[in-house]
Amino acid sequence: MGKINRELKEIVFIIQSQSNSFHSKRAEDLKRDILKQAADLGKELPTVLLIHQMDKHEGAWTILPLMRDFSVTYGRNSSWVFFCEEDTRIQVLKLLETLGRFDRSKEWFLGKALYDEESTIIHHYAFAENPMVFKFPDFAAGWALSIPLVNKLANKLKSEPLKSDFTIDLKHEIALYIWQKGDGPHLTPVPEFCTDDVNSYKVNHCATTFSNFLPLCGEPVKKEDVFVAVKTCRKFHGDRIPIVKQTWEREAAVIEYYSDYAEISIPTIDLGVPNTDRGHCGKTFAILERFLNQSSSRTPWLVIVDDDTLISIFRLRKLLSCYDPNEPVFLGERYGYGLGTGGYSYITGGGGMVFSKIAVQKLLASKCRCYSMDAPDDMVLGMCFSGLGIPITHSPLFHQARPMDYPKDYLSHQIPVSFHKHWNIDPVKVYFTWLAPNTEDALNGKKDGYNREDL
Repeated sequence: MGKINRELKEIVFIIQSQSNSFHSKRAEDLKRDILKQAADLGKELPTVLLIHQMDKHEGAWTILPLMRDFSVTYGRNSSWVFFCEEDTRIQVLKLLETLGRFDRSKEWFLGKALYDEESTIIHHYAFAENPMVFKFPDFAAGWALSIPLVNKLANKLKSEPLKSDFTIDLKHEIALYIWQKGDGPHLTPVPEFCTDDVNSYKVNHCATTFSNFLPLCGEPVKKEDVFVAVKTCRKFHGDRIPIVKQTWEREAAVIEYYSDYAEISIPTIDLGVPNTDRGHCGKTFAILERFLNQSSSRTPWLVIVDDDTLISIFRLRKLLSCYDPNEPVFLGERYGYGLGTGGYSYITGGGGMVFSKIAVQKLLASKCRCYSMDAPDDMVLGMCFSGLGIPITHSPLFHQARPMDYPKDYLSHQIPVSFHKHWNIDPVKVYFTWLAPNTEDALNGKKDGYNREDL
């Protein structure tokens, strides 16, 4: 027993937590569960850290900026740093046995392997010849770095600081950084790191399981409580708007289309902001002003989408049941800019940006505005909220790209809220396959006889 006793203390658990009250509570629950399992096993308690509490780095959630701290603090007395999400469930004893199979004096990068079936824009078309050769970890299953590898990464970061660059898909970018063009370790797939649901018959061999799917915290938010704003422009009225009308428009009680041209048949509203080819900052801020100033907008939630966003308002209303509309909430798919060197996070626009009314009030009360009308609206909003100390809240259920741009195995443990872009796909078919209200059961059916959610 002495060996295992020593081993548990040598694991540092890092939970990819967020400061929003719903998420921080889930992360705290997971931390308590890990510590309780350790105590029940009669073992010395491991270190369990929550990423959002390590907030001297805005970029802490991108993990690499923390490597030097990990190395300095844990490099001598620990063997593993184990990372997981707030919805990862861990069998501590099984995890110990699993890690025990690996020689902790060597450089190990362990996880559940994902790979691209075709090269994709979200990974900058990496490994275009054969994207399947490069494996990256599904964070939901947990992943681990041995301390010798942590120390090596910390040394590399000392001599080569992180570039001021975009963070788009963290799990792929971390794997690329560790791989170091082939000089570093590849991801070693570990079958005990699982994303099967806790109730699946397969879980007996799993050290980790996962259950995120679509959280529901009581009654879904009322239809009337979600104001939906669609950004469009005259050249897309004919091809994109009909798709919105054929697919998800009927799910929205309050929806307005904002354009550079008022067309009564849709109808679109001309905000008096000319269309720009690039970022739509001016248009987005005009939408935010209108949302606040309209008498009908006692509405607690605002969603801004592009005219080629496919979204399930039905599912979004369930998801929003978990958030407090009295908190400043800015929710969607989180990207980052320059996080290795300070920088800021933002919600990427194409997947849909969700605001609580309080967040919009605080933003507009500040003097933070577009530095030009065609600045990228999502990035400016990220900068503004960062300056106000209002955190970005990430949900993996919003997607900036199309379903085929993500590994099938990654999507299999989600009930998605949105996808984006109509390139080379039939968007109506994508909507009815992935997002329509009655597809939940079909998505459940892909599983091994357990439900993603009791509907």
